[in-house]
Amino acid sequence: MKSNSNLIFGALLTAQLVFAGMALVTENFFFKSGSAGFGAFAVLLLALRHREQRAALGFVIAAFVFSIGGDYFLSNRGGELMMFVYGIGLFFIAHIGYLGYALANGKFSYPVTLGVSAVYLVFFFFALSPGISETVLLWAALAYLIVSCISMGAAWGIRPKGGPRNAYVMGIGLILFSDTLIAFREFMAYSDWDFLILPTYYLAHILVTVSVWQRWAKA
Repeated sequence: MKSNSNLIFGALLTAQLVFAGMALVTENFFFKSGSAGFGAFAVLLLALRHREQRAALGFVIAAFVFSIGGDYFLSNRGGELMMFVYGIGLFFIAHIGYLGYALANGKFSYPVTLGVSAVYLVFFFFALSPGISETVLLWAALAYLIVSCISMGAAWGIRPKGGPRNAYVMGIGLILFSDTLIAFREFMAYSDWDFLILPTYYLAHILVTVSVWQRWAKA
Protein backbone atom coordinates (compact mmCIF):
# COMPACT_ATOMS: atom_id res chain seq x y z
CA MET A 1 0.00 0.00 0.00
CA LYS A 2 2.78 2.39 0.94
CA SER A 3 4.64 1.55 -2.28
CA ASN A 4 1.55 2.20 -4.41
CA SER A 5 0.95 5.47 -2.59
CA ASN A 6 4.48 6.61 -3.32
CA LEU A 7 4.16 5.67 -6.98
CA ILE A 8 0.91 7.59 -7.34
CA PHE A 9 2.33 10.66 -5.67
CA GLY A 10 5.50 10.45 -7.74
CA ALA A 11 3.43 10.35 -10.93
CA LEU A 12 1.28 13.31 -9.88
CA LEU A 13 4.30 15.32 -8.76
CA THR A 14 6.00 14.60 -12.08
CA ALA A 15 2.87 15.72 -13.91
CA GLN A 16 2.86 18.97 -11.93
CA LEU A 17 6.48 19.64 -12.84
CA VAL A 18 6.01 18.76 -16.52
CA PHE A 19 2.89 20.88 -16.88
CA ALA A 20 4.55 23.80 -15.08
CA GLY A 21 7.52 23.56 -17.43
CA MET A 22 5.29 23.40 -20.50
CA ALA A 23 3.29 26.37 -19.22
CA LEU A 24 6.45 28.44 -18.96
CA VAL A 25 7.42 27.52 -22.52
CA THR A 26 4.04 27.68 -24.28
CA GLU A 27 1.91 29.97 -22.06
CA ASN A 28 -0.99 27.64 -22.91
CA PHE A 29 -3.75 27.73 -20.30
CA PHE A 30 -4.17 23.95 -20.44
CA PHE A 31 -0.64 23.59 -19.11
CA LYS A 32 -1.03 26.57 -16.78
CA SER A 33 -3.80 24.74 -14.96
CA GLY A 34 -1.65 21.66 -14.41
CA SER A 35 0.17 22.51 -11.19
CA ALA A 36 -3.09 23.31 -9.39
CA GLY A 37 -5.12 20.68 -11.23
CA PHE A 38 -2.88 17.73 -10.42
CA GLY A 39 -2.48 19.11 -6.91
CA ALA A 40 -6.25 19.08 -6.48
CA PHE A 41 -6.40 15.48 -7.74
CA ALA A 42 -3.66 14.38 -5.33
CA VAL A 43 -5.49 15.93 -2.38
CA LEU A 44 -8.78 14.41 -3.58
CA LEU A 45 -7.20 10.94 -3.35
CA LEU A 46 -6.25 11.69 0.24
CA ALA A 47 -9.76 12.94 1.01
CA LEU A 48 -11.23 9.69 -0.28
CA ARG A 49 -9.01 7.77 2.15
CA HIS A 50 -9.54 9.98 5.19
CA ARG A 51 -13.23 10.58 5.76
CA GLU A 52 -12.58 12.48 8.99
CA GLN A 53 -10.34 14.95 7.14
CA ARG A 54 -12.52 15.55 4.09
CA ALA A 55 -13.62 19.00 5.20
CA ALA A 56 -10.05 20.18 5.82
CA LEU A 57 -8.71 18.60 2.63
CA GLY A 58 -11.68 19.99 0.74
CA PHE A 59 -10.42 23.47 1.55
CA VAL A 60 -7.18 22.75 -0.32
CA ILE A 61 -9.02 21.24 -3.28
CA ALA A 62 -11.21 24.35 -3.44
CA ALA A 63 -8.13 26.57 -3.21
CA PHE A 64 -6.58 24.85 -6.22
CA VAL A 65 -9.80 24.92 -8.24
CA PHE A 66 -10.41 28.62 -7.60
CA SER A 67 -6.77 29.33 -8.40
CA ILE A 68 -7.32 27.80 -11.83
CA GLY A 69 -10.37 30.03 -12.26
CA GLY A 70 -8.47 33.12 -11.17
CA ASP A 71 -5.63 32.29 -13.53
CA TYR A 72 -8.11 31.93 -16.38
CA PHE A 73 -9.48 35.44 -15.88
CA LEU A 74 -6.03 36.99 -15.57
CA SER A 75 -4.72 35.08 -18.58
CA ASN A 76 -7.66 36.16 -20.75
CA ARG A 77 -8.41 39.65 -19.49
CA GLY A 78 -7.28 41.42 -22.67
CA GLY A 79 -6.88 44.70 -20.82
CA GLU A 80 -10.40 44.58 -19.36
CA LEU A 81 -10.57 45.92 -15.81
CA MET A 82 -13.33 43.63 -14.56
CA MET A 83 -11.61 40.50 -15.82
CA PHE A 84 -8.70 41.50 -13.60
CA VAL A 85 -11.03 42.17 -10.67
CA TYR A 86 -12.84 38.83 -11.14
CA GLY A 87 -9.48 37.08 -11.20
CA ILE A 88 -8.48 38.74 -7.95
CA GLY A 89 -11.85 37.72 -6.47
CA LEU A 90 -11.29 34.05 -7.32
CA PHE A 91 -7.77 34.15 -5.91
CA PHE A 92 -9.27 35.71 -2.78
CA ILE A 93 -11.53 32.67 -2.41
CA ALA A 94 -8.53 30.41 -3.03
CA HIS A 95 -6.78 31.99 -0.06
CA ILE A 96 -9.86 31.29 2.04
CA GLY A 97 -9.29 27.65 1.13
CA TYR A 98 -5.62 27.72 2.12
CA LEU A 99 -6.62 29.51 5.31
CA GLY A 100 -9.33 26.97 6.12
CA TYR A 101 -6.97 24.02 5.81
CA ALA A 102 -4.35 25.70 7.99
CA LEU A 103 -6.82 26.54 10.75
CA ALA A 104 -8.18 22.98 10.67
CA ASN A 105 -4.66 21.74 11.39
CA GLY A 106 -3.31 24.29 13.83
CA LYS A 107 -3.89 27.65 15.39
CA PHE A 108 -3.70 31.20 14.15
CA SER A 109 -0.36 33.01 14.55
CA TYR A 110 -1.22 36.59 15.46
CA PRO A 111 2.41 37.85 15.63
CA VAL A 112 3.18 36.64 12.11
CA THR A 113 -0.11 37.97 10.74
CA LEU A 114 0.36 41.38 12.32
CA GLY A 115 3.98 41.59 11.22
CA VAL A 116 3.33 40.61 7.62
CA SER A 117 0.20 42.77 7.46
CA ALA A 118 2.04 45.82 8.78
CA VAL A 119 4.71 45.51 6.10
CA TYR A 120 2.25 44.94 3.27
CA LEU A 121 -0.20 47.63 4.32
CA VAL A 122 2.62 50.19 4.33
CA PHE A 123 3.66 48.86 0.93
CA PHE A 124 0.08 49.08 -0.35
CA PHE A 125 -0.78 52.59 0.80
CA PHE A 126 2.54 54.23 0.02
CA ALA A 127 3.71 52.33 -3.06
CA LEU A 128 0.79 50.60 -4.76
CA SER A 129 -2.34 52.69 -4.19
CA PRO A 130 -0.97 55.78 -6.00
CA GLY A 131 -0.84 53.65 -9.15
CA ILE A 132 -4.43 52.37 -8.87
CA SER A 133 -6.93 54.83 -10.32
CA GLU A 134 -10.03 52.59 -10.39
CA THR A 135 -11.86 52.38 -7.05
CA VAL A 136 -13.15 48.83 -7.57
CA LEU A 137 -9.63 47.61 -8.30
CA LEU A 138 -8.25 49.47 -5.29
CA TRP A 139 -10.66 47.76 -2.89
CA ALA A 140 -10.23 44.37 -4.57
CA ALA A 141 -6.44 44.61 -4.30
CA LEU A 142 -6.64 45.70 -0.65
CA ALA A 143 -9.02 42.86 0.28
CA TYR A 144 -6.79 40.35 -1.45
CA LEU A 145 -3.71 41.70 0.30
CA ILE A 146 -5.37 41.36 3.70
CA VAL A 147 -6.57 37.79 3.13
CA SER A 148 -3.10 36.86 1.84
CA CYS A 149 -1.50 38.10 5.06
CA ILE A 150 -4.09 36.28 7.17
CA SER A 151 -3.46 33.10 5.16
CA MET A 152 0.25 33.41 5.88
CA GLY A 153 -0.41 33.76 9.60
CA ALA A 154 -2.63 30.70 9.57
CA ALA A 155 -0.04 28.65 7.67
CA TRP A 156 2.60 29.56 10.24
CA GLY A 157 0.39 28.15 12.98
CA ILE A 158 0.00 24.68 11.47
CA ARG A 159 0.81 21.87 13.91
CA PRO A 160 2.79 19.77 14.32
CA LYS A 161 5.92 21.59 13.24
CA GLY A 162 8.12 19.80 10.78
CA GLY A 163 8.48 19.12 7.07
CA PRO A 164 4.81 19.27 6.01
CA ARG A 165 4.22 22.48 7.95
CA ASN A 166 7.40 24.07 6.56
CA ALA A 167 6.46 23.14 3.00
CA TYR A 168 3.01 24.67 3.46
CA VAL A 169 4.46 27.91 4.85
CA MET A 170 6.89 28.09 1.93
CA GLY A 171 4.05 27.48 -0.52
CA ILE A 172 1.89 30.29 0.86
CA GLY A 173 4.96 32.49 1.09
CA LEU A 174 5.72 31.92 -2.60
CA ILE A 175 2.16 32.83 -3.55
CA LEU A 176 2.60 36.07 -1.61
CA PHE A 177 5.95 36.66 -3.30
CA SER A 178 4.54 35.99 -6.77
CA ASP A 179 1.61 38.32 -6.11
CA THR A 180 4.01 41.02 -4.93
CA LEU A 181 5.88 40.83 -8.24
CA ILE A 182 2.56 41.09 -10.09
CA ALA A 183 1.78 44.21 -8.05
CA PHE A 184 5.15 45.68 -9.03
CA ARG A 185 4.33 45.12 -12.69
CA GLU A 186 0.69 46.18 -12.68
CA PHE A 187 0.75 49.17 -10.34
CA MET A 188 4.35 50.37 -10.29
CA ALA A 189 5.40 49.65 -13.89
CA TYR A 190 8.37 47.64 -12.63
CA SER A 191 8.88 44.43 -14.61
CA ASP A 192 12.52 43.43 -14.10
CA TRP A 193 11.50 40.45 -11.97
CA ASP A 194 8.58 39.29 -14.10
CA PHE A 195 10.46 36.12 -15.03
CA LEU A 196 9.97 34.90 -11.43
CA ILE A 197 6.19 35.33 -11.27
CA LEU A 198 5.05 32.07 -12.82
CA PRO A 199 7.85 29.76 -11.61
CA THR A 200 7.23 30.78 -7.99
CA TYR A 201 3.46 30.49 -8.46
CA TYR A 202 3.69 26.94 -9.83
CA LEU A 203 6.25 25.97 -7.20
CA ALA A 204 3.82 27.19 -4.54
CA HIS A 205 1.18 24.71 -5.74
CA ILE A 206 3.74 21.92 -5.74
CA LEU A 207 4.89 22.70 -2.20
CA VAL A 208 1.33 22.84 -0.87
CA THR A 209 0.64 19.48 -2.52
CA VAL A 210 3.82 17.98 -1.07
CA SER A 211 2.90 19.33 2.36
CA VAL A 212 -0.59 17.88 2.39
CA TRP A 213 0.53 14.54 0.94
CA GLN A 214 3.36 14.15 3.46
CA ARG A 215 0.99 14.97 6.29
CA TRP A 216 -1.80 12.53 5.38
CA ALA A 217 -0.49 9.81 3.05
CA LYS A 218 0.94 7.85 5.97
CA ALA A 219 -1.79 8.69 8.48
